[in-house]
Amino acid sequence: MKKYYNRIEFWIFIFFLIRMIGINNPPLEIGHNWRQITGLMVARNYLEVDANILYPRIDDNNGETGIIGMEFPSLNYLYFLTSKLLGYTHWYGRLINLIISSLGLFFFYKLIFLAGFKERVAFVSTIFLSASIWFTFSRKMMPDTYCISLMFIGLYYGLRFLKENKFYQILLYIIVCSLAVLSKIPAGIYFILLLPFVLNKKFNIRRRIILISTSLIPLILTYIWYFVWNPKLASEYGNWYNSGKPIKTGFIEIVENLGKTLDNFYFDSFSSYIVFSIFISGVFIMFLKKDKRMIITFSLLFLVFVIYIFKSGFYFYHHNYYIIPFVPVMALVAGYALSLMKNKWVFITILILGVGESIANQQHDLFVKKTEKYKMSIEPIMDSVSHTDDLILINGNGNPQLIYLSNRKGWNCSDEQLSDKAYINTVIDNNCKFIVINKHSHADLETVNLLFKTVFENDDFLVVKTSTTAKTRS
Repeated sequence: MKKYYNRIEFWIFIFFLIRMIGINNPPLEIGHNWRQITGLMVARNYLEVDANILYPRIDDNNGETGIIGMEFPSLNYLYFLTSKLLGYTHWYGRLINLIISSLGLFFFYKLIFLAGFKERVAFVSTIFLSASIWFTFSRKMMPDTYCISLMFIGLYYGLRFLKENKFYQILLYIIVCSLAVLSKIPAGIYFILLLPFVLNKKFNIRRRIILISTSLIPLILTYIWYFVWNPKLASEYGNWYNSGKPIKTGFIEIVENLGKTLDNFYFDSFSSYIVFSIFISGVFIMFLKKDKRMIITFSLLFLVFVIYIFKSGFYFYHHNYYIIPFVPVMALVAGYALSLMKNKWVFITILILGVGESIANQQHDLFVKKTEKYKMSIEPIMDSVSHTDDLILINGNGNPQLIYLSNRKGWNCSDEQLSDKAYINTVIDNNCKFIVINKHSHADLETVNLLFKTVFENDDFLVVKTSTTAKTRS
């Protein structure tokens, strides 16, 4: 019987506990708080406005419905269902993602082992993935590690079906893979891993045909959501999320910004130069040893991922989380390389140093800077001068964080727009009741002060009212 520290479940649980530090933090961490905020808005609006999953809504709605086309909001809807039972709070989404992403680590381990790799490779690869960019993004209200985790679970049961022919296995494969790719299209790159198995004649032909044909279900559902329903939402409500770039445009953007693009690989993937060096070593080793299984796995996923990179273009090197779909592959290669180390103490030392460097470079994301905490005062401030259904304007400069934290809806403007009287008149004509100015930004306070009556002011915020029907400050 294995000792507890040789079991992957033990280490996944340890990583789970570490990432529970600050799990109840509001979305104030510097890294991609705007992206979490969007997901939080959608979940809260399912609870407070309309629970129809087909119509996700945001708060920076420009005085309209706020309905948007976006990734299929399965994570957001899980958050809504949890809030329906327990009441709404900021951090449930973090915990839901952390639980599912931890399950994803376990099924990553099981999938590697099921695919024919040695248990030692599966173990080390899972440790490396746990400490990678996965470490921080698996505790954010974002679908990036969530969707890949679902894909690992689905693929595991798909391969089990090939070997065991159980109905529940193919059913789980269809359902979970559908949720994975719907939640974010890049999860679909892992379908390519089925190719060597469905071409392998040692598996029953009937099962292979069933697996291939049922794979069309998640693909068809994804096509309907992203290329039929979302464009319909865009045409009716005027909002649409990033749907990528033309391949040619993306290719040019990547080539012209190759340094930034490569940074996603050599640092953002693991936050560790040690682990990245092990990954590079693994690439060389697999070809030197002519390890067919490793070469096929890596090459198939790399070729599909390159297409994804060119389709993403600017977005790939501008947002580090775009590397997440490929990091499990990198972790597998790094795990493969280190698992070849025969000396026990050298092996343990390298593993500890690599994982330690990864966590040390990401630990800041577990905490909230004191300089950001003032933002949590915005909701009680607005409650003191307005009603929750009053539309407001905030100088968020593209980040919807403050409008979400105020628990209001309305406009998210730039500092420059606060000085644009024509713009201000337009939002007032559309029933904007209050203008909220974040003083920590570079706003023109004088223009707003001259035009409107101040109803609240402290060191952080200035609030003016544009309507005589609003509540006055007590």
